[in-house]
Amino acid sequence: MTAVTLNDMVTDLAAETTDLAGLLLGLSASEWELATPAAGWAVRDQVSHLAFFDEAAIIAITEPDRFRREAEALMALGPDFPDRVAERFRETPVVDLADWFADSRATLLKVLGEAEARDRVPWYGPDMSVMSCATARLMETWAHGLDISDTFGVECVPTSRLRHIAHLGVRTRAFSYVLRARPAPEAEVRIDLAAPDGNRWTWGPPDAAQSVTGTALDFCFVVTQRRHVADTDLVVRGHAAAEWMSIAQAFAGAPSDGRRPSLLAKEIS
Repeated sequence: MTAVTLNDMVTDLAAETTDLAGLLLGLSASEWELATPAAGWAVRDQVSHLAFFDEAAIIAITEPDRFRREAEALMALGPDFPDRVAERFRETPVVDLADWFADSRATLLKVLGEAEARDRVPWYGPDMSVMSCATARLMETWAHGLDISDTFGVECVPTSRLRHIAHLGVRTRAFSYVLRARPAPEAEVRIDLAAPDGNRWTWGPPDAAQSVTGTALDFCFVVTQRRHVADTDLVVRGHAAAEWMSIAQAFAGAPSDGRRPSLLAKEIS
């Protein structure tokens, strides 16, 4: 796969933003209050979450010391601090929420476009590069947008932007174990995914005994915890690979159990 530049990432984040904005456009006030598949979260909570953490990312890049102070205070609320953030904005008019997200995202895109890809920025966990920050914002936009589209029965159309999310999912394999205070297995895992355009995206040694094979969409569903692995067509071989897919978490915060399997879920092969 060819290297991705920060400019590429910002362009793709803008495109993901446009797709989400199109989904929100025309929603009635009552539709903003509908429950999404994320337990306890309505559509409004998905949008306030994105807007709040977009602003946090802006501060992390431009005022890192201020971010650290504010992040410490926020995390002191407990591991469920994202839920506490959602509660803060439950009474905010939906028109204001929509404007907040549009404004914070526009500012974030500008700030990212003026930053250096390798610069380090703090976050709610280990520091990361600006490039990783941009990737994380794209992943969050896609994942929370998926919660909204699932609410309305809108089909998720895969795009080449899934590559960024899949790459983040691979890179956070060890992080998923760290969150749970468990040692990560040393066994290598081969990831072989069918891209939306018919090409293949791969990571890991071709001869690895452990593997995850399937579509990029299914893999992204699992690493963002939007689908249980048993509700996908991923073929998972080996104990280490199966264990990873059961706890994969490409986002920061407290360890999450993810979605429960449906009644029709198949067993992992």
